Amino acid sequence: MSKPVVAITRPKDRAKKACDIVENLGGEAILAPTLDLEPINSESLKELVERKDELDWIVFTSPTTIVSLNKFYPEFLKNLDCKLAVIGNKTGKLAEKNGLTVDLMPRDFTAEGLIEEFKNLNITGKTIGIPRTASARPILPESLRELGNEVILAEAYKSLFPMDKKAVKELIDKIESKEIDAITFTSPLTVETFFEIAEDKQKLAKLLNDNLLTVCIGPITARVLEKYDIAYIYPDTYTVPDMMELLFKTWREENE
Repeated sequence: MSKPVVAITRPKDRAKKACDIVENLGGEAILAPTLDLEPINSESLKELVERKDELDWIVFTSPTTIVSLNKFYPEFLKNLDCKLAVIGNKTGKLAEKNGLTVDLMPRDFTAEGLIEEFKNLNITGKTIGIPRTASARPILPESLRELGNEVILAEAYKSLFPMDKKAVKELIDKIESKEIDAITFTSPLTVETFFEIAEDKQKLAKLLNDNLLTVCIGPITARVLEKYDIAYIYPDTYTVPDMMELLFKTWREENE
């Protein structure tokens, strides 16, 4: 059986682990980031840092948030004296590596999963900081406010259109020439920018459905794929390793 060629569309600074997993599982990884992340020292982030002593909770939704805080305010995490909630194992491990204790991580690695945990714990009347990208979905801060909390929302990084569009166009060419067996998406924006670059979105969607196995990290990303009528699968646990395990298991079953 030939080894599958798997396209990785996540940001370059997060892609190494995904590429390593593909190769360790016996595949070939093709990296074509459809999104770039840039830490920024925004006015809202400055305000969050200035108000750190008011915080009852802080929520980290991605590792890039921690990277940004360490870049601009290296003392912030060392002096943080509040409870910490994270979404996802990778974010939790990076927080712990920085000397923090994770107080809450939802089983469902989504904003909805975290909201449910806050509801179950009846967390209300608290001041909650959420540093993240401005392009993130509004459901988390809105829901926490509806529970009666004050939310300090801060922009810690920007989600940018890919700086290397050439790599994405080359990926689309490879898809057209049937050189790619599977493609992975780890966030809604990786899907949106992928199709934004494509000159013929309907043709690309048909190619994915006809020739590729499309795997996404979870239901939130899946909703965007549905918008383009793409057939997809995703794992029960929303992590990159689980996504890749599912990809290889499914690909081998289909190609036996």
